[in-house]
Amino acid sequence: MDKVFEEKMKDSLLAMKEELVRSLISESEDFEALVRDMDPKDLVDVAADDIDRKTLEALNAQEVKRIRLIDSALSRLKNGRYGLCMRCGKKIPTERLEAIPYALMCIECKSSDERRSR
Repeated sequence: MDKVFEEKMKDSLLAMKEELVRSLISESEDFEALVRDMDPKDLVDVAADDIDRKTLEALNAQEVKRIRLIDSALSRLKNGRYGLCMRCGKKIPTERLEAIPYALMCIECKSSDERRSR
């Protein structure tokens, strides 16, 4: 894999990570405000607040997972393993990496993995 492409992917990964961290901080502040502003209310309002809280927590969990994937991709860039499928070791097409810079597997292995998960 050429150095120009690797540098482009590194910049893209770092930008994605920065955006996710900012989003988590923003959502965390929104979450804290939501909890802080809760008063004793009727059951419908309490249930709605609980749903809002659970939605924020689920979003945060997905964003944290994406940050871990980005960190893993950055680590693979450093050790020369970026762009290689974690399962079969073949090169991941550059088009896939441009679409999903933190991709762990080639399309064939990912498809196989998803079929097994069903």
